[in-house]
Amino acid sequence: MPGGRLTQQERQQIALGLADGLAYAEIARRLDRPTSTITREVMRNGGPTAYRADLAHRATERRAHRRRQVAPRERQAPEQAHGRDAEAVREYEEVFTTLLMQQGLPKMMARVLTCLFTTDAGSVTASELVQRLQVSPASVSKAVAFLENQGLVCRERDERRRERYRVDDDVWYKSMVAAARSNAELARTARQGVGILGAETPAAVRLENIARFLDFVGESITRAAEQAREVLHTKPATTSDGTSAPSPDRG
Repeated sequence: MPGGRLTQQERQQIALGLADGLAYAEIARRLDRPTSTITREVMRNGGPTAYRADLAHRATERRAHRRRQVAPRERQAPEQAHGRDAEAVREYEEVFTTLLMQQGLPKMMARVLTCLFTTDAGSVTASELVQRLQVSPASVSKAVAFLENQGLVCRERDERRRERYRVDDDVWYKSMVAAARSNAELARTARQGVGILGAETPAAVRLENIARFLDFVGESITRAAEQAREVLHTKPATTSDGTSAPSPDRG
């Protein structure tokens, strides 16, 4: 429908057209849309080299949500603990989810991970995820399986024998160590080329410089991760009434 909003499928076609090097006019012709619509869509969502259909669609959903004056009662954000502003929390979760998507996580996996990061208990059940995210149990199951396979989420049983999902406090440490190992492997591979290409040749010097850089960065990351690991396990202080209090400023 030329006069309606772009659908997610149309955005995927735009992304494919850009990847194929098609002009905006040709993409517009194939979608039966005005060229100006395609141009505006691409430029407001990263430009021709950075356009991603899923992120563009999500950005549109967020803009549409902000334009709504009053949300239906059943779709309003649930009451928040600690006197938090429910709308501010929802907006923050949107920002965090979008950032995780930009880092490469699929949308549903990013939503589940954001939910876990922003939950005080640090863990949730499948039914709690279904209720909070307003998605099907199958979607939650698929997302959790993916995150668990990536080492981002683990399973546990609570006192009622219910399966709960939680984020591993060490996930960021493990991520940094994995990045350091990846850098070390790149350094080793780069250095292999030095002897093959001739130690004094420009290509070999370039590869050696790359290897030295990656060695230094990888060692620095590993050392910093080991030194800072305990920060990930810091617990909030509590006040006299048992509620959480902000941790003291370490700066």
